Amino acid sequence: MLPAVEQLIRDHRQKLNTLLDDQSDLNFESLVVPVELMEHELGRVWSPVTHLQSVLGSRDWRDAYNQALPLLTEHGTEISQNAKLQSAYAGVEASLGEAAGEARRSAVEHALREFHLAGVDLPEADKDRFKEIMQSLAAAQASFEHNIQDATDAWSLHIQDIEELSGIPKQAMERAAEHAQEKQLEGWLWALDYPSYDSIMTHAHNRQLREIFYRAWSTRGSDQGDSAAWDNSENIISILALRHEAANLVGFESYADYSLATKMAGSSDEVLNFLRELSARSRNAAERELADLQDFAGMQLQPWDLTFWLEKYKQSRFSVSNEELRQYFPARTVINGLFALAGRLYGVELIELNDVAMWHEDARYFAVRNDVDEVIGGFYIDIYARNGKRNGAWVDECVSRQNLDGKAELPVGYLVCNFPPLDDAGLSLLTHDDVVTLFHEFGHMMHHLLTRIDLPSISGINGVPWDAVELPSQFMENFAWNYDVLRKCSAHPESGAPLPRDLFDKLEQSRNAGAGLAMLRQLELAMFDFRLHAEYEPDKSIDVLEMLQSVRDEVSLLEHPPYNRLPHAFSHIFAGGYAAGYYSYKWAEVLAADAFAAFEEAGIFDPATAQRFRREILEIGGSRDIMQAYIAFRGRKPSIDALLRQDGINDA
Repeated sequence: MLPAVEQLIRDHRQKLNTLLDDQSDLNFESLVVPVELMEHELGRVWSPVTHLQSVLGSRDWRDAYNQALPLLTEHGTEISQNAKLQSAYAGVEASLGEAAGEARRSAVEHALREFHLAGVDLPEADKDRFKEIMQSLAAAQASFEHNIQDATDAWSLHIQDIEELSGIPKQAMERAAEHAQEKQLEGWLWALDYPSYDSIMTHAHNRQLREIFYRAWSTRGSDQGDSAAWDNSENIISILALRHEAANLVGFESYADYSLATKMAGSSDEVLNFLRELSARSRNAAERELADLQDFAGMQLQPWDLTFWLEKYKQSRFSVSNEELRQYFPARTVINGLFALAGRLYGVELIELNDVAMWHEDARYFAVRNDVDEVIGGFYIDIYARNGKRNGAWVDECVSRQNLDGKAELPVGYLVCNFPPLDDAGLSLLTHDDVVTLFHEFGHMMHHLLTRIDLPSISGINGVPWDAVELPSQFMENFAWNYDVLRKCSAHPESGAPLPRDLFDKLEQSRNAGAGLAMLRQLELAMFDFRLHAEYEPDKSIDVLEMLQSVRDEVSLLEHPPYNRLPHAFSHIFAGGYAAGYYSYKWAEVLAADAFAAFEEAGIFDPATAQRFRREILEIGGSRDIMQAYIAFRGRKPSIDALLRQDGINDA
């Protein structure tokens, strides 16, 4: 892999130099198309490299990735700081006529914006410093993610007394027993993967056990964890400083302002006002929920109690439990039902191909055909947890759609989750929360696959403002709360019966239990992220834990123990793409709730509404202003009231 990346970078440098040698006759076809194709080729090589270091569990692969990462970072900065290339793009923009079309104009505008954000206008010394910053930032972010994974993989808890494990579901118990047998131990060996953690926090009667898991989870990658080697404290300090310096270099007061240059939101004040309005309008509901839960539990709740007692409350009030629901959601049945829904909404058919090479026996590949039986793309799916695999759920692109210079290529993606592994009977039973997660990620995948834009830089998810990129995914979650959909996604492993209507009715009644508290939790994360990047000052030593406490004092209703180190494993903002952008989840959730309301008004399977959503939102990539695209779909701007109504939050 490493020599292939090195060779490709050398080839691209030479091609670009040759391309720019004569600027007398550069136009869209002679300049933008070759550059797009080079970026596309590099993405095709690098995307699988990034993907495999997240799912393969190979130290050698990770080492190769870490060696190649600086090369890619340097090359990317080198291109985006190429003044000659920027000048050529500016010339192309000036020459584009009215007939050029939205997509071509948008691709050039996006490129020129990226040139500016990468410091193309800077003096040479500042350009060099910007390059150094990008290199250091890439390394620190990779180190941050690796520390979390290593800390997670290294932790385990051996329990031999079954009395300590009362309430924990059978599937989780069987996994822990298998882990113990693999290590030639008696009893149960618990890992810190998310399915195990969630099972303990939701179902374990043993309060001390819940706190042990909570402490392990909330101290991963920190000074409170098991090893100083995995402490992310220095990475956090370094990442914040580097981001702020980079933003300053290109003319922004803070990294938050720099981040907003590519988003729908217009200013830091707009973001913070949005978060604070949601917080204010949700607080009464959250306070009522917490009071009800504490009355029900007969005690003041700690963070390791909340999920457990919320589950008990749902069982008591609505006679529904995650474990009861799980019996109706075998993973493969859920996937089949989800694919049927995609066919009903968008006229596509998903067909498994068995002759595609995989990185693990659990991975599968599906081709996607349209209503005239043409293949329009495909995706890999890898949904079961295992050691060495990054926690969480995500979608990433393997290949972007492109159709330039007679070299058409179809989009391909990866869909990754961490659901319970298959048991001896070949079953992985999902909670309804897992089902919602799968629908969410599939929404991202549809956005990637259904694009009709032929320029890779703005096809699919590319070029879409980050605070709108969650719209298709959060929109898709709503279908996981529809009975007609869930009937086709469910089958009891023994009887084959779908989810009973009365059980669904209880689930639906319980949907908004804890919605106010969940809203405040997400707003806490979003406000911490945004304030951290907006208020950073280089000459003052920022204390991320003090900042977190300040946000919690404003937003949270729960007290957290002093050892809690949420920032040290907050990979969304310190290793992912959500820095100064975690608010995007709530921002896009407003869009998604309002968009789904259009389906509710017309009938949620209404073909005309689904086709309009596909045409105005899913197909356009980054080729149009997203607010104008949303208005074209909905007929108006979105309303925050739709989200509060969907969550059952009455702010009166």
